[in-house]
Amino acid sequence: MRLLGTHISTSGGVDKSIERGEALGCTAIQIFVKNNNQWFGKPQTEEEINLFLKAQKQSGIFVFAHAGYLINIASPDPELQDKSLKSLIDELARCEALALPFIALHPGSHLQQGEEEGIKKAVKTLDTAFKETKGFKVKILIETTAGQGTNLGYKFEHLAEILNLSKYPKRLGVCFDTCHAFAAGYDIKTKEGYESTWKDFDRIIGIKNLMAFHLNDSKGELGSHKDRHEHIGKGTLGKEVFTMLLNDPRFKDLPMVLETPKDKEMLWDKMNLATLNNLIK
Repeated sequence: MRLLGTHISTSGGVDKSIERGEALGCTAIQIFVKNNNQWFGKPQTEEEINLFLKAQKQSGIFVFAHAGYLINIASPDPELQDKSLKSLIDELARCEALALPFIALHPGSHLQQGEEEGIKKAVKTLDTAFKETKGFKVKILIETTAGQGTNLGYKFEHLAEILNLSKYPKRLGVCFDTCHAFAAGYDIKTKEGYESTWKDFDRIIGIKNLMAFHLNDSKGELGSHKDRHEHIGKGTLGKEVFTMLLNDPRFKDLPMVLETPKDKEMLWDKMNLATLNNLIK
C-alpha cells in the first residue's frame, strides 16, 4: 500500500485529522500537533490522546507531524533560540504521546551570522532537544528548503553537515520537498536532472536518511529561491517529476504528502490526490 496523502487540519481535536484523512482516501497524513503560529499550545488531555490513538489504529493511516513556523533552531538571538528549543521539546513530547514516528522541521535561518555558524547553532539546539527527550522514539526530519532570505537547507551539504555534526544521528532524518528543491536549483523536472539530483543526494546525504516527501508543484522557476507551492501539474514543475517519484522503487515505502493550497471543503486536496493517483503505474 502506497503511503500517500496530504497535510490535514486538526481543528476540533487531533483525532479529527484521521476522519478527514479517511474522507479523502489518504493512507498517510501530516499534522500540526499544536497551533503552528504559537510557541506553545494548551496541554494535551489523556482523552484527546486516546481518541487519536484509537482512530489512528483503526484507520491504519500513517501519521507524522510538521513543526511550528516560529521555531528557528539556528537563531543567533539567545532569547529566540531558547524559545525555539523549548517549543521544539514541547512538540517532541506531543509527538511521542501520539506515537508519531517523526516531525518535519526547517533547519532555520542564520539571520546574517553566516551559514556555518547557523548550522552549528542548529546542531546545538537539536542535540539539546534530544538530550532533554532521552528515551523518546520520535525523530526529527530536517527539511530541504527553497533558500529564501537566510534560510539554511537549500543545499544538500547543509543537511549532511547537520546529520554529521549531531551527537544523535539516529534521531535525525530528511524530508524532501519537491517545490523547495526545485526553487533551490535542483532540476528534478527533467529525467536527466532527476537522476543527477538523486545521485548527488545519495552521495552527500545518503538515501537511507530520506524518510518522507512533501509533494508540491512550484509557482517559482528553477533556482528562484521562492517558497511558493502550487497544485500538482499547475506550476513550473509539471507532472513528470511526480510520475518519476511515485514510480521510483527506491521510494515506494516512504510517506508522500501534499502541502498544496487549501480550500475549506478539501476539494483541492481531492483534486491533487486524484492527479497523483493517476500517475501511479
